Amino acid sequence: MSSTLEHSDSLLSISNDLADAVARAGAATVAVHARNRIGSSGIQWRSGLIVTADHAVRRDDDISVTLPNGTHVPATLAGRDSDTDIAVLRIEAGATLEAPQFADAAQLRAGNLVLAVARDAEDGVRAASGVISSASGPWRTWRGGNIDRFIALDLSLYAGFSGGPLVDVKGRVLGMNTSALSRRFDLAIPNATVERVIEQLISGRRRGRAYIGLGLQAVRLSDALRRSAGIDADAGAIVVAVEPGGPAEKAGLFVGDIIIALDRVKIEDTDDILAQLGGDRVGTQVTLRVVRGGKAVESQVEIGERRADDDEEEED
Repeated sequence: MSSTLEHSDSLLSISNDLADAVARAGAATVAVHARNRIGSSGIQWRSGLIVTADHAVRRDDDISVTLPNGTHVPATLAGRDSDTDIAVLRIEAGATLEAPQFADAAQLRAGNLVLAVARDAEDGVRAASGVISSASGPWRTWRGGNIDRFIALDLSLYAGFSGGPLVDVKGRVLGMNTSALSRRFDLAIPNATVERVIEQLISGRRRGRAYIGLGLQAVRLSDALRRSAGIDADAGAIVVAVEPGGPAEKAGLFVGDIIIALDRVKIEDTDDILAQLGGDRVGTQVTLRVVRGGKAVESQVEIGERRADDDEEEED
């Protein structure tokens, strides 16, 4: 009987520790109202600065947040970066919020127990528990954003959880949760990435989106074309439109060219191109390997910059 009671006491202690961790992180977690119907969550990263998921911010004004004490306060959009799915909001610095405690996500390993924390304007703080499914090195998002560490979650990010913190069993923030950067996993953007993007956004050093001025479609390569060009690529991205005056036209690319590599990185579809076009690429020169007229040739392209407020079409 005594061993059963001790086991129950241990479980109760663990349960209370996890609840305390959620409460600790929840004191720095807000509900964000920046789209219709479904809200999102946000983290007070610094006094007066809220970090949230960019994909959940569907308007540039008429934004508000609900604080842990239930107070609704207006917020303004300080900056956004769709490449990393990070948006920064400003609220009055005097708003009552506790500062979060942070932990180093570089120490995370597959199997570590973690908690996703969120806040709902009506239901208050919410939580989901699980483990780290995978933790590995730096990676690029499909939009080209640089993420310091790949952190995949084996837990459910329910509606409204994006933008909220991923925390350890002590309630320390490891990063920001998002459901928008992968079709396979719910992910967390580590603190190091969030901090870097915040600095770029609020300092005005954030560059626009990198682009080369091409309309592209994925295409399979026939055996005959592969033999003729002397390549081992199975697929590529065929040019279907070239923007007048854009970087690609200046570099001499034509409709019908098939891109099979960018700086020796294999290109098999349009997402592969986007993954190489982060904001840090603006102004740099890359080498495109293309199939043209049955032969493989190379072309040097200087990556251009397209500002967020430009009148842009969906081009790669």
